[in-house]
Amino acid sequence: MAINRTGPNMNAIAAALGVSAATVSNALSGKGRVSPELVEKVRAKAAELGYVPSLAARALRTGRTGVLGLVLPDIANPLFPQIAQAIENAASNAGYGVLIADSRGDIAMQTEAIARLLERGVDGLVIVPRRGTRIADVGCPVAVIDTPSTPGNTVAADHWGGGVQMGRHLAALGHRKVLLIGTNTSSNVQNDRIGGLKAGLGAGIECETLWIEKVEAVAGEGCPLGLAEKAANGFTAFAAVSDLSALRALTELQRAGIEVPEMVSVTGFDDLIWSPVVTPGLTTIRMDMATIADLAVAALNRVISQDGEAEPAASGNVASETDRVPMQLIVRQSTGAPNSHALQPSNKPTAGELKS
Repeated sequence: MAINRTGPNMNAIAAALGVSAATVSNALSGKGRVSPELVEKVRAKAAELGYVPSLAARALRTGRTGVLGLVLPDIANPLFPQIAQAIENAASNAGYGVLIADSRGDIAMQTEAIARLLERGVDGLVIVPRRGTRIADVGCPVAVIDTPSTPGNTVAADHWGGGVQMGRHLAALGHRKVLLIGTNTSSNVQNDRIGGLKAGLGAGIECETLWIEKVEAVAGEGCPLGLAEKAANGFTAFAAVSDLSALRALTELQRAGIEVPEMVSVTGFDDLIWSPVVTPGLTTIRMDMATIADLAVAALNRVISQDGEAEPAASGNVASETDRVPMQLIVRQSTGAPNSHALQPSNKPTAGELKS
């Protein structure tokens, strides 16, 4: 059975109030000369009658759809659904719907995802780019969420500043030999986090960076990262640039019999939903995604709205009031002061024990 989607229209509201449909339209859109008292009456009557604006009619009238596109690099990564939720909430508060596309970490698919959203007539795009890529002019306003060091970035978390906070935390605990763990060398976000960690640790602390993609290129996807050997060689802290990598490090160390934080400390980034409930709870850096989303959508909305109802909005990457939002250090149980007696050379596990 077909569903009747017909509801009260502007004519019904106008008839109920004894005014013209044009007056109702102006009152609901905030345009034209309508007294504040009448605007309030129109909106109250619209709510009473259950009036829902026709997006199709608005698109015909204004040339806009009231829809934003969101391109994410990997929906399977638990960080990106959190970003999508924040963008959808900010867009809804600004009066927009959202269409989501997944580039699956592939440059060609990112280009295709953008094209598909443009074909659907989105008014603007929010893009979290695939690592290492830059977004060219695509013909509509674009807000890029990557990292402040990315050319054309609109707004993002202060990833370098987050790294500085974590580095200072580990240095204050007394760690003097720290392994930094990244996933992809081409990621601007990860490189900024690594740079911030080094800056926060300071010149007197020995650092080494392990890139997971390089290890896996030799030993295969999901292979051991050799972290027990690193601990046996004096590394007392393992600072990953994502909670996913931190969980991998935590699991590998615990399987090797290395207790966290009694023997070594482990830290992450992003404060994913499970980070407080793993054992031990993960010390990490949290993004303020709600603020980032609000700033990105507001920047898009300013450009979309600036040229008047009937004119197309300008294209190109939009600028936000600020390009970076501070991150927050969340200290949990996975970090502590280094135990100088936990992994003395005489107590080093044998090669067989390390692999068991």
